[in-house]
Amino acid sequence: MSDTQDTPIEAGHDDATARERLAGILAQVRADLELGHSNDPRDLLTQRLHDAGIELTESEFADALASLS
Repeated sequence: MSDTQDTPIEAGHDDATARERLAGILAQVRADLELGHSNDPRDLLTQRLHDAGIELTESEFADALASLS
């Protein structure tokens, strides 16, 4: 028996579409900015996308960043 959780607890954890995942990340970034957790939306968005394994084109990233303001 392992002391780490190596599998998801809930079924359906990866059922979200790419668009839904991006919308969730944008909501997280907006909340972090509103709470003052960061002053740099570009850096925060880049990190969240990296953590989630989501790659955007430059145009998609620019659109996502613009949607935060």
